[in-house]
Amino acid sequence: MEPGHEVPVAVGSTRSRVEWIDTDAAGIYHNSTVVRWVEAAEAELMRARGLSGYFPAAPRVRYEVDFLAPLFFGQEVVTTVTVVRVGRSSMRLEFEVWGEEHDGRPAYVAARGAYVTVHLDRSSADHGTGAAAAPWPADWLERLGVTGR
Repeated sequence: MEPGHEVPVAVGSTRSRVEWIDTDAAGIYHNSTVVRWVEAAEAELMRARGLSGYFPAAPRVRYEVDFLAPLFFGQEVVTTVTVVRVGRSSMRLEFEVWGEEHDGRPAYVAARGAYVTVHLDRSSADHGTGAAAAPWPADWLERLGVTGR
């Protein structure tokens, strides 16, 4: 990721529940469920900032997650996504997935990680290589709270 600006103020959060479809036969969540919860929190963040065109233009190019503890069927989950760095054409987001109090156990971090998205200029796409990375639109940077550009 190229040099950029720290942006610790852009945060999105969602509340959900571990559903049966999210679990294995023991009622413990699948690791892949974290991606869905994180994308939902990211979508909430972008909606709150008025960035409706964000997802088609900002694919993930790197994703890392540490799975710290199990989550169980029926348990409430809070997922938080924070934009921590914005470069010329890339953005780093960090996330935490919290399991809420469940069966007498206090709330805890079940997973945390980070990912990078890249802004694509789909107008310059060719059929052989796809879209090219492009600078973030100025109005998007403003909506995300990025200053000093």
